[in-house]
Amino acid sequence: MRPFHIENLIQQHGLPELSTETLDQFLEQHHQVMLFFTENPDQFPETNDVAVVLPELMKVFGDRLSAAVVALKSQRELQKRYGFKTWPSLVFLRDGAYLGVISRVQNWSEYLQEIESILSLEPSRPPTIGIPVVEEPMGNSV
Repeated sequence: MRPFHIENLIQQHGLPELSTETLDQFLEQHHQVMLFFTENPDQFPETNDVAVVLPELMKVFGDRLSAAVVALKSQRELQKRYGFKTWPSLVFLRDGAYLGVISRVQNWSEYLQEIESILSLEPSRPPTIGIPVVEEPMGNSV
């Protein structure tokens, strides 16, 4: 069973719950998207705070963004796709391409400013998680 605040987003506010199987279809149908990665609210209590703020953000940005909740079973796999490291996170996409991420709970003014900034960006490659690949300079043989 989902925690109350997450359930409220889905039942009362009509946000779809997306999985790895349904995400791409959703992205094809919406120009700009905000995905809510919750992880386990018992482990990351700020998730509940973001869940309470999210409907208010949609009142401000709802004409420019479609929001969705990422299903718990798909979060770790999709986290790798978008390269964020902190929970909870809001991932922003345009035409399926990465724009940016806001992690953890923020002050209201910071949300407004950061979302505006992210929506003004050109799509880019998501940050990667893991060990960076480093090439050795040529000519340094042993």
